[in-house]
Amino acid sequence: MDTTDLVLAIVHHLLVFSLAGIIGAEFVLIRNDLPAATLKRLAGIDRHYGIIAALIIIVGIGRVFYGLKGWEFYIYNWVFWAKMAAFGIVGLLSIIPTVRFISWNRQAGSNPAFAVPAAELASVKTYVRAEAAVFLLIPVFAAAMARGYGY
Repeated sequence: MDTTDLVLAIVHHLLVFSLAGIIGAEFVLIRNDLPAATLKRLAGIDRHYGIIAALIIIVGIGRVFYGLKGWEFYIYNWVFWAKMAAFGIVGLLSIIPTVRFISWNRQAGSNPAFAVPAAELASVKTYVRAEAAVFLLIPVFAAAMARGYGY
C-alpha cells in the first residue's frame, strides 16, 4: 500500500471540493445589491480561490510524479488532458471576475456611495455561471480517468 498516493489523492480531492464551494459562494454572493461588506467578502473569497487553485496544481503535479499510476498514465491520456483543459478554461474565466472584485472593492473603499455598474455585474454573473458549468466537466473527466478511460 502506498501512503503517499493516498495522501495526495485525499488532499487533491479536498482542494477540488473546496474550489467548487468557492465558486458556489461567489455565485450566491453576486447579486444586484452589493454593499461594501459583500464586496470585501467577495475579494477575500476570490483570493482563496487563487490560493486553492494553485495548491490543486501543485498537488496534482505531485500525483502525476509520485502517484501509483505513474506519469505515463497521465501524459498519454486524452481524458487527463481534457480535464486539464477544463481546469484551464475555468481559470481563464475567473480572470474577469477577479479583476472586477478588486476594482469594485477599491472603489467602494474610497467612495461610500459606490454602486456596482449593472453592466459589469451582469458580465461577472455570466462569467461565474460559465465557470460553474465548465467546472462540472472536471469530475466527469476524473471519474472516467479513475476507470482507465483515455489511456
